[in-house]
Amino acid sequence: MLLPANNAAAAAAPATCIQQPSSPASPPPYKSVVAPLSPQGGTLDTLDPNWQACKASVRERNAAMFNNELMSDVRFVVGLEGQRVPGHKYVLATGSSVFYAMFYGGLADPSQQEIEIPDVEPPAFLSLLRYLYCDDIQLEPDTVLATLYAAKKYLVPHLARACVSYLETSLTARNACVLLSQSRLFEEPELSRRCWEVIDAQAELALTAEGFVDIDMATLELILRRETLNAKEAVVFKAALAWAQAECLRRELEPTAENQRQVLGPALHLLRLPTMGLSDFANCGAQSGVLTLQEVTDIFLWYTASTKPTLPFPTTPRLGLALQVCHRFHSAAYRSNQWRYRGRCDSIQFCVDKRIFLVGLGLYGSSNGACKYSVKLELKRMGKTLAENNTDFFSDGSSNTFQVYFENPIQIEADRHYTASAVLDGGELSYFGQEGMSEVVVGSVTFQFQCSSDSTNGTGVQGGQIPELIFYGSRVAK
Repeated sequence: MLLPANNAAAAAAPATCIQQPSSPASPPPYKSVVAPLSPQGGTLDTLDPNWQACKASVRERNAAMFNNELMSDVRFVVGLEGQRVPGHKYVLATGSSVFYAMFYGGLADPSQQEIEIPDVEPPAFLSLLRYLYCDDIQLEPDTVLATLYAAKKYLVPHLARACVSYLETSLTARNACVLLSQSRLFEEPELSRRCWEVIDAQAELALTAEGFVDIDMATLELILRRETLNAKEAVVFKAALAWAQAECLRRELEPTAENQRQVLGPALHLLRLPTMGLSDFANCGAQSGVLTLQEVTDIFLWYTASTKPTLPFPTTPRLGLALQVCHRFHSAAYRSNQWRYRGRCDSIQFCVDKRIFLVGLGLYGSSNGACKYSVKLELKRMGKTLAENNTDFFSDGSSNTFQVYFENPIQIEADRHYTASAVLDGGELSYFGQEGMSEVVVGSVTFQFQCSSDSTNGTGVQGGQIPELIFYGSRVAK
């Protein structure tokens, strides 16, 4: 079969992406998108009728259809404001069983050209489509939860796992309670477990975080029941009141003490008010207004009377978390004039293979009789100070270690290097560690130590100061 001359030449020539001038014999120009767009969508003009030749793979050609009107056969009306997003049924159905059922299942309606999705915000829906069209995952802190919801709704498990992994990586005390609430909603037990680790260890930070007041009632009750919550009961009580105030506003109620008690309901009696110190209860719980006069009277009697009244509140303190200690020296020693403090820094670098929460450091004190020390503790990563604390401790002149603490536990991520430092001011002559170990296993956590360039007083892996790291972490042995 003979081709017309102009078509035969075109068939013989290799495909190119050079835009040819329009001519009467050329196909009419049209608009298309030939590259993935921003999450906000939009259109990009091209007059090239042979754009497919520029795409070397199926993935590239598929990606060109992302958020593109070209050949689209369905339109979504997304979010409360109704942003319109074009789609291609075949692409969507190959990536999601929900879309397949929607477009090709027994109840599919071929005439339906517009689908409303009011419960998914546009950025999250576009993140879902970007993955289905482009095999590309782009997650942002502000939209990752909404993207997880979309991935769960449309049964796209790989994207859902990526969202969970992102959330685990970005998990801190400031967002742990909110993520716990969401992980329960999305039925993600591993994310819930990670959230509980953070909430238990850094409870006071978690309970005073801005997002705590936004959690649901069921999650609030779980937190208030928690035995291993590592917080003073006065802090727990104030957090519950803050939640109650926010809940009143959500229900369009005046946030009076009476209404706060009403919205707390049974959760109020999960608070362990009798385990507060007497001063804390007098200044906090007794004057809050949410307790009845009889409850206040009975709790004061419970503190002071030999015959204690029955209370509707738990009377046993929370167990909290048990401290664990990593000892990095085999022994301690003292040799006259061998170890002195003169305002210099003792420092050691370490890393762990599992997430832990560093609580404080064990230190050596005076080898020349009892002595009081002032100490500045500091924790750094890549030169950035993560935590510091100026405190005191008393050394009795023995070779014992003396534990000093940061103000709050600090989250230590696996496989990252951190530097712990101490600058002491007090009796110059001190005990020091020897026979140091570069690797120590405590429970299921492996510590590795390296010398630090910050150390100006002789401390290193083999010997010196900072004999112990005090932490919360898993106790399960390998």
